[in-house]
Amino acid sequence: MSSFNILSIAGTDPSGGAGIQADLKAVSALGGYGMSVVTALVAQTTTGVAEVHRVPPAFITRQLDVLLEDVRADAVKIGMLADTEVIDAVAGALDTHRPPHVVLDPVMVAKSGDRLLAADAIGAVRTRLLPRADLITPNLPEAAELLGVKEAADTAEMEHQARGLLDLGARRVLIKGGHLDTDESTDLLVEPGRPAAAFTAPRVATKNTHGTGCTLSSAIAALLPQRDGCAEAVREAKGYLTEALRRADDLDVGSGKGPVHHFHAWW
Repeated sequence: MSSFNILSIAGTDPSGGAGIQADLKAVSALGGYGMSVVTALVAQTTTGVAEVHRVPPAFITRQLDVLLEDVRADAVKIGMLADTEVIDAVAGALDTHRPPHVVLDPVMVAKSGDRLLAADAIGAVRTRLLPRADLITPNLPEAAELLGVKEAADTAEMEHQARGLLDLGARRVLIKGGHLDTDESTDLLVEPGRPAAAFTAPRVATKNTHGTGCTLSSAIAALLPQRDGCAEAVREAKGYLTEALRRADDLDVGSGKGPVHHFHAWW
């Protein structure tokens, strides 16, 4: 195959550091052709979220149907979905079009602390999306919310919670340890019947971490069709994100938590 088409289903970020804008940058940087379906228009900067305008679910379905009836999607990354009706629309499209790789980043709260998923929609993520995703990429607060428990305090608890998400219907879980107070950042890839695979990188000293979750999940989605297996895609995506964090201070974007440098390999 000469090229790989990667679809992001997510909300926007006018500052360009997160959401669909970050997804398209990461996909492009890793050799994919990026496509997007917008679920929400977000008035957002590096300092916080001012307002969210949800796209009507019927129009989300329309975007997906028109696109996927014409263009092959080799992988799909799902980000911000806002509420239960939007989740239902996306789940229905996944059932209709059956893309070969689906990466779900269960976005709930922005880096600024602003909520991006209605609290009453968490159940819909559990029942409607977890079983339809090939990989979910929760951070520690998101994993805890999905399970209704306290956040994991170490890697042993991370693995236990990841296996709890498998019990809820997830096929694979990459639970991200960035919230742990450790010198290194360790993520665990957990699959049924296999020992957990750890992916560890030194923690980067920068405040500019806006969009890290979006970037990692879309990087994995871009690499899944190009690499031999999920672990290889995760390993390379984490390396890409780590270097994007190291180079984040090269950028001068906003007065809050700035973005990572998606195109660090070029400029």
